[in-house]
Amino acid sequence: MSALPASGREWHLVARPHGWPKAEDFALRETPVTAPGEGQILVRNLHFSVDPYMRGRMNDVKSYVPPFKLDHPMDGGAVGEVIASNAEGFAVGDHILHGLGWREYATVNAKHATKVDASLAPLSAYLGVLGMTGLTAYAGLFEVASFKAGDVVFVSGAAGAVGSQVGQMAKLKGASRVIGSAGSDEKVKLLVEEYGFDAAFNYKNGPVGEQLKEAAPDGIDVYFDNVGGDHLEAAISSLNVHGRATICGMIAQYNNTEATPGPRNMPMIIGKRLRLQGVLVGDHAALQPQFVQDVAGWIASGELKYNETAVQGIENGFDAFLGLLRGENTGKMIVSLTR
Repeated sequence: MSALPASGREWHLVARPHGWPKAEDFALRETPVTAPGEGQILVRNLHFSVDPYMRGRMNDVKSYVPPFKLDHPMDGGAVGEVIASNAEGFAVGDHILHGLGWREYATVNAKHATKVDASLAPLSAYLGVLGMTGLTAYAGLFEVASFKAGDVVFVSGAAGAVGSQVGQMAKLKGASRVIGSAGSDEKVKLLVEEYGFDAAFNYKNGPVGEQLKEAAPDGIDVYFDNVGGDHLEAAISSLNVHGRATICGMIAQYNNTEATPGPRNMPMIIGKRLRLQGVLVGDHAALQPQFVQDVAGWIASGELKYNETAVQGIENGFDAFLGLLRGENTGKMIVSLTR
């Protein structure tokens, strides 16, 4: 076994952000690298994921996932190469997916590591299109929203990692019309020209409700919500009787310091008999085999397209996360540590 690196860098949360995260809330620290213990592997991370849900983990509140601890390394999805193994079934050179991102080197319990095949897809794809974000899109559309052929589907945050897959999956499974919203004219063009959406609009160009009604004059049957706020209110107005909404994220509200008022048209939920349901990807692990089979096939055939925004270097991890919250990414936001 070759000599292990003496140390590696990792991002620590040092203060809980109030409103928008600031650089001084985080610290990039050098820590020693040690040989893996029994049942462990040492991984050199090649890519790690930054995701909107991580903003919630920076608050000291009880939620579906524990908050980040202060002065400890943050975590999240990562893919890397085994450089030392003390666990049966894992060898130096194996590529694995695990949950200890935000650092250059990770000591991972083998039971929490999954081997991935670099010949099937680029390794970074296992953090996005073939990973947690992809399964979120798949489960949220097909299981939570009970999508059926012929539905009219509206997706907010549609140029993001989840939203872009939701729209394409809906088209592949027979949606009669797919509409997306995004935050720039370039992203709107991408949705229609590359991802095959039937219509898309820039929510900064006018009231969301008016633009949605214009794009979907006969209403919508399914709404996939990544944004919340005025988008959810607009969707409630446009949803047809027995419409379904999957509530996946509310990125518009994550950095608010005051409570956000709810949609003003919630009584419509009663008359239209709407179903609004939250989605957490962890509830849908049983779909994983079918998801990988379907999506890998769609990628191979060229039917499903995806984009990644890669930020190079661990030192730019915080900037990548802030860029994600500002909507500067197209598709999955990845921090790449490859040299």
